[in-house]
Amino acid sequence: MPTVIQVNMHEAKSQLSQLAERVWAGDRVVIARAGKPYLDLLPHQPQVAVRKPGSLKGRIRIAPGFDAADADIADSFESSR
Repeated sequence: MPTVIQVNMHEAKSQLSQLAERVWAGDRVVIARAGKPYLDLLPHQPQVAVRKPGSLKGRIRIAPGFDAADADIADSFESSR
């Protein structure tokens, strides 16, 4: 069963590494300010961004002829053969 530890702000500053280890071990650490709970110390949980296809629909414009081959560029490739 996880232990709940309450420390004041000054103690948390001076013992942060030890408190972090206890959090990763499963204990709950509450940092108090003026004797009242102020913050919970939690392990980092990476946030995975959910991809939403089509979110830029209508906001991106592609110029007409974008896919048309540029004659100068095509000639450059062809002349190198």
